[in-house]
Amino acid sequence: MELLIALGSALWLGILTSISPCPLATNVAAVSFLSKKIAHPALVFISGLAYTIGRMAAYALLGWIIISSLLSVPQVAQFLQKYMAKALGPLLIITGLFLLEVITLKLPGISISQKHHNKLVESGAPGAFLLGIIFALAFCPVSAALFFGSLIPLALNSNAGALLPFIYGVGTGLPVLVFTIAIAMGMTSLSHWFHKITRLECYTRRITGGIFILVGLYYSGIYILKLF
Repeated sequence: MELLIALGSALWLGILTSISPCPLATNVAAVSFLSKKIAHPALVFISGLAYTIGRMAAYALLGWIIISSLLSVPQVAQFLQKYMAKALGPLLIITGLFLLEVITLKLPGISISQKHHNKLVESGAPGAFLLGIIFALAFCPVSAALFFGSLIPLALNSNAGALLPFIYGVGTGLPVLVFTIAIAMGMTSLSHWFHKITRLECYTRRITGGIFILVGLYYSGIYILKLF
């Protein structure tokens, strides 16, 4: 049961990351740009799928490296085993405050020139795959809070471990894949759906933020204040 909850949480965090305004705008722009450069619908889908897999791979690999690196050092592993449960409560509260936009932070992003962007797009599926990796690593504050503040602590505190970043990557790829299929099928009203998803994201992010704060307070009460 705990494993299913951890896997479901990682998948939901990935989906929420992908439909957050900053990553969503980037994904739609990237997939739309790919469709303008490629004439055949099947090639549009292949390039969009490569872009999606690139994003998924970036999150999965980054999470696996972080988790494996931390757990491979005995002293760090012992420290995490001893204090991770205590740290999880405050981390969830802070992440919840980020999701509710009570705390805001401007992060330096990864950017590429228009010239290199065009070269990657024109190189087909391999270029789209690399573009997905680059855009995935250009963390926005919300996506950074979800990945580093929620997913990584959850993975460190779960038996699923390094599997969770992969599930998170799958979650980030699902909405992008839907847009890719829609564009490949010739849908032209994506802006309408973009605004609908943005409005939905606002509510889901706030609900998730509130849940994170409540769970964080519960964990803090158990492991720090010893109230229960």
